[in-house]
Amino acid sequence: EIQAEKEKLIKEKKIKKEKPLPEIEADEIPFEIPNNWKWVRINDLFDVARGGSPRPIKAFLTEDINGINWIKIGDTEIGGKYIYHVKEKIKPEGLKKSRFVKSGDLLLTNSMSYGRPYILKTDGCIHDGWLVLSPFVYSLNKEFFYYLISSQYIKREFTKTAVGAVVKNLNKNKVKAIIIPLPPLAEQKRIVAKLDELLPHLNPGKEP
Repeated sequence: EIQAEKEKLIKEKKIKKEKPLPEIEADEIPFEIPNNWKWVRINDLFDVARGGSPRPIKAFLTEDINGINWIKIGDTEIGGKYIYHVKEKIKPEGLKKSRFVKSGDLLLTNSMSYGRPYILKTDGCIHDGWLVLSPFVYSLNKEFFYYLISSQYIKREFTKTAVGAVVKNLNKNKVKAIIIPLPPLAEQKRIVAKLDELLPHLNPGKEP
């Protein structure tokens, strides 16, 4: 289903066709998973892209009700999982120099503290301090991938891919190639329910 949707998006020119990543080799697999799970690359499930910033940003900020949400790292909460609201908007013409993202996408911080995930609960534009993971099939359990990306395994993988002499940033193409375990959807939901029970501080609750 995921691969079919990906091909459909390519045909509709909503995403670009890219050179296929190599098959996952046995020596890449870091640990065993249940037989009904599958190792996949992030690029198999998500379109990964970097944000963009219209400059000078002050010239594009607006208080007009028709402005586009301007999603910044400052709109997140410490220990939060979701981004519900933003403080600023940009003029529609800024869209051409930025990247539009949708509710249900996953955002990753890509600046001083890289790789911190958030689940979007609003639409808007993101600057280049973010990477966005847009699922090819929105029925994927976003909370499962939030917890997976928050895991020590993925943090180690991000550390391997981060580039920069002074300030480390995530390399988009290397993030795409990271392998992750994919359980069946029903199991994704069971894992999330158990983690929400065990880690309530990571689930701050409903929209304020």
